[in-house]
Amino acid sequence: MKLLIVEDDKRLAAMISRGMSSEGYSCSIAENVASGLAAATDVDLIILDRMLPGGDGVELCRQLRAKGNRVPIIMLTALADVDERIDGLRAGADDYLGKPFDFEELLARVEALVRRAAPQVESPTLQCGDLSINTEEHTAQLRGVDVPLTALEFDLLKLLARHPNRFWSRERIMSRVWPSTAEPETNVVDVYISRLRRKLSAAGATSIIETRRGVGYRLLSPVND
Repeated sequence: MKLLIVEDDKRLAAMISRGMSSEGYSCSIAENVASGLAAATDVDLIILDRMLPGGDGVELCRQLRAKGNRVPIIMLTALADVDERIDGLRAGADDYLGKPFDFEELLARVEALVRRAAPQVESPTLQCGDLSINTEEHTAQLRGVDVPLTALEFDLLKLLARHPNRFWSRERIMSRVWPSTAEPETNVVDVYISRLRRKLSAAGATSIIETRRGVGYRLLSPVND
């Protein structure tokens, strides 16, 4: 999944790029209207700053839509005026997010637009290399060998398997897997990751879940490009 970040603030652009790259997205950066327009031909989503050198994001958005480019666009702005946001939406932006913003909110909006742009009928089977997960039957098998899992272990493995090779921080795992009313201990994710590793290892898997210090965990799966 390719993202284009059109932002002249180099530090902010780099922060967004690092965050999105850690979530499995491929990111490129443009700093003005001209370079943004040139780079927008082969991307899946654009994160677009409202105020840019040599023009602004609204004009870039208009030009893309006039050319028939329907790529989803999230516009970022430090302008608080409602009319400014309306201008962006009417120019063809799909969503609007004010600065300063929380990265998790930006990520959630990106994920929502990606889902909306490419709706799919989800298969009940997730396949990651030799690991097969049936989301309807709540079962997991490794090369045909059943992997016995508790409900939370299954939900954790399912989350990792839905996004193979993408790192997940402890905080994001807890927000996705654990009930909102739960108050788990700070190391509970580590404990459940260890349990998954033991059970997958017992079924014949080795080094299938990777830990990267300061980043999080990911389920490794062969990449077929």
